[in-house]
Amino acid sequence: MEQAIQVKGLHKSYGEVEAVRGIDFEVAPGEVFGLLGPNGAGKTTTVEILEGLRPRTSGEVTVLGHDPNVEVKALKDRIGVCLQSTNLPDKITVREALALFSSFYSRHSDIDKLIDRLQLSEKRNAYYQTLSGGQKQRVALALALVNDPQLVFLDEPTTGLDPQVRLEIHSLISELRDAKRTILITTHYIEEAERLCDRVAIVDQGQIIALGTPREIQARTLGTSRVEIHTVQAMPLEVPSFEDAEKFVMSEDRKVLTVYSARPARTLPELVKWIDQKGLDLEDIHLKRPTLEDVFIELTGKRLRD
Repeated sequence: MEQAIQVKGLHKSYGEVEAVRGIDFEVAPGEVFGLLGPNGAGKTTTVEILEGLRPRTSGEVTVLGHDPNVEVKALKDRIGVCLQSTNLPDKITVREALALFSSFYSRHSDIDKLIDRLQLSEKRNAYYQTLSGGQKQRVALALALVNDPQLVFLDEPTTGLDPQVRLEIHSLISELRDAKRTILITTHYIEEAERLCDRVAIVDQGQIIALGTPREIQARTLGTSRVEIHTVQAMPLEVPSFEDAEKFVMSEDRKVLTVYSARPARTLPELVKWIDQKGLDLEDIHLKRPTLEDVFIELTGKRLRD
């Protein structure tokens, strides 16, 4: 099956500054693919090249079989784009904006259904300037869907929004995935990528430093989980070797023991058995698998939002 997006050796320079430094990836039809990284990593530049908004310096790019540098009009008729920020005239109403944008395309979605789905029914005839930040972002998403696109680009669609609006947008993205739409989303929210994306590429300083499903990247980079045991009484200083455990850390008061294990399902019962044999009262247990945030820190030495 032809890939929805193919990128090989993509470079983009601004004078002597190289924003994208040789990126390679593919996105399959119907896949939700995430570009994950801090501000300035090259995510937005990459997406704007794919959308036909910015020329590339070198490399090969095809989107839905089109070269974004050459077949711009044909490509834009088949994709939807939600930019980091969208500004419309103050005095245009929500429905007028959708009708105007719909007229630019050969394919059309039902505008009123879009308005209802994005919970803008009460704002249908409201001026753009009267909308809240969350409502404006819903309008931006509606504009990205007015042409019934095969492929949707979402560039940090939930940045700065309150948790309720973010959840609503997550729900919409899940619906698009169920409808077999291809989605490329950029984000610097770890939990967003883990929840929504089939695969992610972690981007740092214009290069992809990890690529795969969130679980694959976590297992490949940090193969151990963290088992944390809390007891009422202090634990003995002598801690035995538990099966599949790589190391352990004891708190100063000896009431918290953290064990790093490649197979926590085997290590945890041994830990609990040891606690019981020592006559200690178990207060709490936490099992934490490595997150994409842990992976990013491991790979780059800094936090995602740095």
